[in-house]
Amino acid sequence: MIERPADRLVGEVSTRGRVVVAEPYFEPGPALTLGRRGAVDAAPGELVAVVPDGRGHARLDEVLGGPDDPAAVMHALAVDGGTAGPLPAAAAAGAAPEPGGDRLDLRGLETVTIDPEGAKDHDDALSVDGERVYVHIADVAAHVPAGSHLDLEAARRATSVYLPGRVDPMLPEVLSADRCSLRAGQDRLAVSLALGPGERVEAHRSVIRSDHTLTYSQAQAILDGRPAPGGLTAALRRAAGLAGELRARRMARGALAIETREIEIRFGPDGVEAAPRAHLPAHGLIEELMILANRRVAELLVARHRPALHRVHEPPEAASVEVLLRRLEALGVPTPPVPALHGGPETARYAGLLSRAVTEHAARDRRGAEAWPAMVLRAVRKARYDPAPLGHAGIAARRYCHFTSPIRRYPDLVCHRALLAALTTGEEGPPEAGLGDLAAHCSEAERGAERLERRGTAICLAFLLERELFHEGWDAPFEGEVVGLIEAGAFVRFGQVFEGFMPARLWRGERSALDPLGVALVARSGRRLRLGDGVEVTVESIDRPRGRVAVRGIPSA
Repeated sequence: MIERPADRLVGEVSTRGRVVVAEPYFEPGPALTLGRRGAVDAAPGELVAVVPDGRGHARLDEVLGGPDDPAAVMHALAVDGGTAGPLPAAAAAGAAPEPGGDRLDLRGLETVTIDPEGAKDHDDALSVDGERVYVHIADVAAHVPAGSHLDLEAARRATSVYLPGRVDPMLPEVLSADRCSLRAGQDRLAVSLALGPGERVEAHRSVIRSDHTLTYSQAQAILDGRPAPGGLTAALRRAAGLAGELRARRMARGALAIETREIEIRFGPDGVEAAPRAHLPAHGLIEELMILANRRVAELLVARHRPALHRVHEPPEAASVEVLLRRLEALGVPTPPVPALHGGPETARYAGLLSRAVTEHAARDRRGAEAWPAMVLRAVRKARYDPAPLGHAGIAARRYCHFTSPIRRYPDLVCHRALLAALTTGEEGPPEAGLGDLAAHCSEAERGAERLERRGTAICLAFLLERELFHEGWDAPFEGEVVGLIEAGAFVRFGQVFEGFMPARLWRGERSALDPLGVALVARSGRRLRLGDGVEVTVESIDRPRGRVAVRGIPSA
């Protein structure tokens, strides 16, 4: 699991008389004495990693940089979250395996990777050969022997963690960014799935050579008509057409139709830059083909009775959907006719239909685009890992696993080994014993990484907001929208990317309380502030180390 090691804490250096101390930076706590002035190699104001002795003193371990440098603060957050530690020496990668052996040579296929800008760990690549689409996944299993020190460390980490401006990888960088990464112009070991036509699938251990490395925006430009070398344009359009068909079929089966909000953060010459991440058709192209690959592998593993880690998303409980319907009705959001709900596949299909209706209404009404779909997500269960193939209601798949990102997710590596054992004789797959504990560990590691990544995003946005207010003035007004409510007040999204908390005392000191359904703050006078309502806010305070913003404002209506 992702936990902060007990022997490393992050503090900000200050002096108290003749003594140098480290004040805890991210959360309140007692200061730790580092030593006398002149004997500590860190300046006041610097962020440091320290090793406490349990008696109020600590040893300086690493100087991380200044608190006004967002990159240094992200490094500090990684230390605080326990993800920044180097790989143990015993887990160092050995020599790269040779491409020989019983492998299908697919280097003659025109192959492309499509990833976010700046990506180094290229897990997957695509080729189109007539009616068949090849999904190539890095053969991490060939580089990471089961039970080795490297494998045990990868299992402990369970996932790579992506904070703004940095990545703390599950595998050593020599593997994650080089030997396993499907880089253009390099022969690479892969596991290749030949998909189509129809339900047909073939899996091979292969050697490939990527010809093109594209970002999503570059791939989209080609789909939109920009000239491209060789047969790349035709291949991308064929893949995009297949992806469209796959998505349409998935939606018809009752998949959830909610795109979660993502913010893209970069460190530019002026500091933090942020913008909502556009979801392009090129993103959908990759998503649908990866979903198909994951489905086909899961189906094959179940058919061959191979132990593995499955990605599970159980149908929502009928009671949760019924409460959701009452909340949407209170907000005036129309919903489709309700069938009999019993908590099984029919309830999951209705949740998918409901998600599309809510998203479409928010787009038409031009409000509630984040608050209302988020209510649907909270009404369904959270996906997790499990040894049992219980299906994935969110994407409407009877069998599903994670297979396509073995560089950065340990469950994918487990599924690679299971697939290879199913394809060959003498190949040893993952043992069934212990898979339950491993599933729980990987699920918790995933949740821990998500929490840390959200925290990193919030801190970087606090940097950006401070800079904007420096130029615009602290009394600058922002148009916002209520995206969350608790008894104490409202969470307001403003300025496209920022979020702040507004206390419940909204109307000139008139106290408000949360209504029984949790969709509105109601004042004694009867005035209401509902999820999705507009509000004009000004920023009251920014707590940068915690990524928290306090706002004050008046509802727009």
